[in-house]
Amino acid sequence: MTTMHERINDKLLAQIQPVHHEIINESHMHSGPATESHFKLIVVAECFDGLNAVKRHQKLYGLLAEELRDGVHALALHPYTPAEWAMNQQSAPASPNCRGGSQAD
Repeated sequence: MTTMHERINDKLLAQIQPVHHEIINESHMHSGPATESHFKLIVVAECFDGLNAVKRHQKLYGLLAEELRDGVHALALHPYTPAEWAMNQQSAPASPNCRGGSQAD
């Protein structure tokens, strides 16, 4: 059985062809059982050159639409061009702490 992490990784490699990427499962930082439902994606790729932040996010959301339907609840997206990644000293912002909340609230 393919994990969600593997599905995301395979699609990024095939469609985006990143020069660097990180897929970080942050499900443990959120309420409920730790699953594969919350991910932070750092994606460095030439294909983002000339695209604004909205277009970059749309590209990634479109690519991962099936995964979002199949259990991924949240994606923290950090798309960069190689030049931007170098300017940011190869680091992305930390994810915020979960604010809690559930269907029971």
